[in-house]
Amino acid sequence: MNQPDIKKGLAGVVVDMTAISKVNPETNSLLYRGYPVQELAATQPFEAVAYLLWNGELPTEEQLVELRATERANRALTDDVRAAIDLTPTDAHPMDEVRTAVSVLGARDLAGSGSVLDASGSAEDNLERSIRLFAALPSIVAYGQRRRRGEDLIEPRDDLDYSANFLWMTFGEEPDPVVVDAFNRSMILYAEHSFNASTFTARVITSTLSDLYSAVVGAIGALKGPLHGGANEAVLHIFDEIGSADNVVAWLDDALANKRKIMGFGHRVYKRGDSRVPTMKKALDSLVEHYDRPDVAKLYDALEGEFVERKGIYPNLDYPSGPAYNLIGFDTVTFTPLFVAARVTGWTAHIIEQQGANALIRPLSEYDGPAERHIDGYVPDEAEVEAIARAEEAVS
Repeated sequence: MNQPDIKKGLAGVVVDMTAISKVNPETNSLLYRGYPVQELAATQPFEAVAYLLWNGELPTEEQLVELRATERANRALTDDVRAAIDLTPTDAHPMDEVRTAVSVLGARDLAGSGSVLDASGSAEDNLERSIRLFAALPSIVAYGQRRRRGEDLIEPRDDLDYSANFLWMTFGEEPDPVVVDAFNRSMILYAEHSFNASTFTARVITSTLSDLYSAVVGAIGALKGPLHGGANEAVLHIFDEIGSADNVVAWLDDALANKRKIMGFGHRVYKRGDSRVPTMKKALDSLVEHYDRPDVAKLYDALEGEFVERKGIYPNLDYPSGPAYNLIGFDTVTFTPLFVAARVTGWTAHIIEQQGANALIRPLSEYDGPAERHIDGYVPDEAEVEAIARAEEAVS
């Protein structure tokens, strides 16, 4: 019997077409709708990149003004979403909090929409839902961090752009432009990355004609894992464990001897280094200078240098983003929710794209369990006998 060619983890399997993003193998650049992400991060506000992912083109000034007006009108937490957050234990992981809040937001938004047959909505419906999620997630994430610190909620401001308002709601002070720029760049770099695990999860759920919020909740669950979005948290835990650049060699000796997985290095897609890293490293360098923390840069450079020299594996985006978020003041457990706030733009763009040319995603598997067996004394009824006979006839 021929053994099937099983691609564990779907490695190397092309499952569909997408016009949203790709990695250009010739330049090693991640492209959003054709634009290199480093160019977008250097020149665009996050709202413009969100518009690009949803609509295929960068917005005109008028279109950007319209998007910003809609986003700012939907920032504040409704009472039911805030109540759901408050019911989440403060010692639960904040990804559980974010997942719950999005689920409640979706239930409220879809209330009265009828049966599950009506849940998926039109492309126009889903674009409106995408913008509402985009607007609400910073409030959810910011309030979550403040709540865990025993601090009160800070209402959004409609005179600040997306990134500046996100930082305002989290820390209660108007951020320095250097910090806003670094944070904005990180959001853009995390916004989209083709058929990654969480995006594919969202597309699978969408393929069943479920609603956009269910797809996003599923994506959040996938992103929580340390092999995906949770990796940026793991990087900071490693930095905390090492302590300083002087301890890198001894720490890495022990980690490699014990075959520990070093998070923040390597990527299934990038074989010559993650193209997003130089842009995020520049943002980190600006924060190191702003906060006068050369010790962070020394530890970063020491660990990268040692690991690349020994293993030939280069950093991915999580490696510079973890210490950058730490310098800004985000708690380590908030890092992955920040990823959600960014990636929701890519997820929802893929949900809309999947819906536009949908086919139910239902792969096959190869069974390797026990052969057919039966319960002693069981006698099939007439309908079962007929069904078995039809199956045997079809096989023959």
